[in-house]
Amino acid sequence: MLDHEEWLDLAFRALGDPTRRALVERLVRGPASVSELAAPLTMSLAAVVQHLQVLETAGIIRSEKVGRVRTCRIEPEALRAGEAWLGRQRTTWESRLDRLGDLLAESDPPEGSTP
Repeated sequence: MLDHEEWLDLAFRALGDPTRRALVERLVRGPASVSELAAPLTMSLAAVVQHLQVLETAGIIRSEKVGRVRTCRIEPEALRAGEAWLGRQRTTWESRLDRLGDLLAESDPPEGSTP
């Protein structure tokens, strides 16, 4: 089992690629076969499979094979965990920027005076 930090590294590395982000965007709309996912892309089926493996290793998607068809689906919990981490970072930075804004407002010279 991956710890939280390892998962974040894998997830953000996986989502750092535009092709993988496009695959995730498609899978958010619902499950799809590997062939359906590959159809709009200008790369080989093997290359698409490699991208999907990276997403699956990161826990962002899961796949299952029935007969000759491999179907992929999004793992919503994985995306929620990433969203929660980003939300915490946003809250921290908003707080810091608010404090900076307050500090700058305190140090502004009164209107009408020359600096």
